[in-house]
Amino acid sequence: MPVRFAPHTAMDPLKVCLVSSEVAPFAKTGGLADVSAALARHLQKRKHDVRLFMPLYRRTKREHELTPVPELQDIAMRCGERTYYFSISTAKLPKSPFKVWFVRCPELYDREGIYTQDQDEHIRFALLSRAALEVCQWTQWAPDIVHANDWHTALLPLYLRTLYAWDKLFARTRTVLTIHNIGYQGIVAADKLRDLGLEAEKRFLYQEDLNEGRINFLKTGILYAHALTTVSRTYAQEIQGDEHGMGLQHLLRQRTENLFGIVNGVDYEEWNPRKDPLIPERYSERDLRGKEACKQALCEKLGIGYDARAPLIGVVSRLTAQKGFELLPDILPVLLHRADLRLVVLGNGEERYENYFNWLAGAFPKKVAFRAGFDNALAHWIEAASDMFLMPSRYEPCGLNQMYSLRYGSVPIVRRTGGLADTVAPWNAATGEGTGFLFDDFTPEALFGTLQAALELWRDEGAWQRLVQNGMAQDFSWEHQIGQYIELYQRLVPPR
Repeated sequence: MPVRFAPHTAMDPLKVCLVSSEVAPFAKTGGLADVSAALARHLQKRKHDVRLFMPLYRRTKREHELTPVPELQDIAMRCGERTYYFSISTAKLPKSPFKVWFVRCPELYDREGIYTQDQDEHIRFALLSRAALEVCQWTQWAPDIVHANDWHTALLPLYLRTLYAWDKLFARTRTVLTIHNIGYQGIVAADKLRDLGLEAEKRFLYQEDLNEGRINFLKTGILYAHALTTVSRTYAQEIQGDEHGMGLQHLLRQRTENLFGIVNGVDYEEWNPRKDPLIPERYSERDLRGKEACKQALCEKLGIGYDARAPLIGVVSRLTAQKGFELLPDILPVLLHRADLRLVVLGNGEERYENYFNWLAGAFPKKVAFRAGFDNALAHWIEAASDMFLMPSRYEPCGLNQMYSLRYGSVPIVRRTGGLADTVAPWNAATGEGTGFLFDDFTPEALFGTLQAALELWRDEGAWQRLVQNGMAQDFSWEHQIGQYIELYQRLVPPR
């Protein structure tokens, strides 16, 4: 059953230590960065005392102005055979007084990518976790909640129960671990125990894994966090099953009473067609003329023929197997031959998918445009210009683009999984209710039938406008969602 949260009640401000490998706009590969920034910003807006820690990557240092914290420079930390030195700098989140705390350790973080295949990847994120706790100690700031995110910081609950258990500063501290994507677990060889500072604490690790020569960061966090969250109610159920549990389903079922699904919020300060500076024309649900102007301008910019009668389908995504793109080769050429429609795809990832979309754009040059990579301005423009937005995911923990699409009047066509199932309601022609189109079976046939249904409704101008306006009326703002996190934190923290 979905978790029911009680209404937020007033209490003393909480001290919340958030630790994440990504924070937008400083470093981003996916939704984790957006969620980390928004959660911190909105907790502070509710007058809670929040510190958000992330690594100082090369690209962040190059693109943003930072201020060193004088009393937090060149702090030594032993990791196995090596001693590393880290320092702390801060920078404000754009359009916010909130400061992010950056862990500067050039030896570990001054690299081209956020994530690497280097031999010390486990040390990079173990040091991030421990540095956050060390800074709490240096500043004598006692967090009520330490909130870890994904495998990168999933050792935090164990560190608090072992290496830092002696310090009364953390006596009341409780831990939350958010699973943004269970497909990434941080599995390293068992001989890395010493690097992680856990050689004397190995009895606390999952013994079956140790016996088989591995350590699983995410599994360790699931074992020891006081509460687990994931980014939608449906995904919280799915990861307890064999299909989506990725080998952790048995452990998650044991912890089901401590596992909560909270749908991510959307930052409507950034994603709002009424005032978006990145799109050529602004518009609202009451006046959609600007949306059509965005569509025409995008088609002309990308060299595909504009026709108001031809629907534009948008895709903005990482091009990976998770996102369901293997369903498309059997059906898109057929649809493009049969129907007068346009397709615009923005994304990068697996070579096979990039090659496919390049081929499709070459085969249908007046109907299909593909841009490899990520371009934030173009992503906004595609959301504004699209009549339909396609997300055929194999699994989707939460997803943000379907919520952006609803706000921009771009009708989502999605698979009924994870956060997609929680945020898109199926169109009901009899009642005029619903916000999009959903399909269940992960097959080309199921997706093909759903796309045909959407194209058929497109021809009914009145029904389509009702569907668009239904979607634009939805509210998935952080103002709605933040109360659920606060309520969870309050449940965990013992009375003073």
